[in-house]
Order: sequence, then C-alpha cells, then structure tokens
Amino acid sequence: MQLKGYGRTAQGRLNATFAALADPTRRALVARLAMGEASVAELARPFAMSQPAISKHLKVLERAGLISHGREAQRRPRRLEARALAEATGWLERYREIWEANLRRLDSLLDEIKAEERKRGRTHSSKRSSE
Repeated sequence: MQLKGYGRTAQGRLNATFAALADPTRRALVARLAMGEASVAELARPFAMSQPAISKHLKVLERAGLISHGREAQRRPRRLEARALAEATGWLERYREIWEANLRRLDSLLDEIKAEERKRGRTHSSKRSSE
C-alpha cells in the first residue's frame, strides 16, 4: 500500500521513523539530543543499561535518519537530524487537520441539535401554559 503524497522511499523513511520512535528509550534519546549533541557515554549515563545496548538503540535511530554522528578526534558525538522528524510531523499534521475539521463539523451539529431542543422546549412549555 502506498501512502498518498509519499513515494516508496518516503513511505519507508516514515515507517522507519515511527518504528524507531515506538521505543521509550529511543524517544528519551531523541529528547536528550534535542538539547544538543552528545557522545554515547553521555547518552548512556541516565539509563540502567550497558553502553552496547544504548549503541544498538542509536543504530536504530541512525538507520531511521533521526540522528547522525560526527567525528571529533576520538569522540563521535550524535546529533539530531531534523528531516525525518519533519516528515513525520508533516504526515501527522495532515491527520490533525482532518480530525480538527471533523470535530468542527461535530460541534456545529451539536449546536444545531441543542438549538432545536431549546426551540422544542419553548414550544412544549408554551403549549402547557395555555392548557
């Protein structure tokens, strides 16, 4: 199945992004990298897991295009890449707009129903008064 507006490679990137972000540890790593680049050791510090386990999570994030790594002498800092997040945000934004439009229509319908009920309520109460 191909998503409208997304080519095969874009759909694959989107799938990889959401799969990578499905894990809470990887979401925490992305949140940390949003504050600035960091080494694997710095990223591993707050977690109760080994550095190799963190490295595996980082590889998933790299394959999804969410992060990249540089090279500064012996240090290989990871940094957040905006493109994959921007693609996911764009995809989600389309559905947010659809749901907001649906909710606006629902609000309008509810307003019409309430107005009709108020109108009927006045008609019923005026009939009772005259009896």
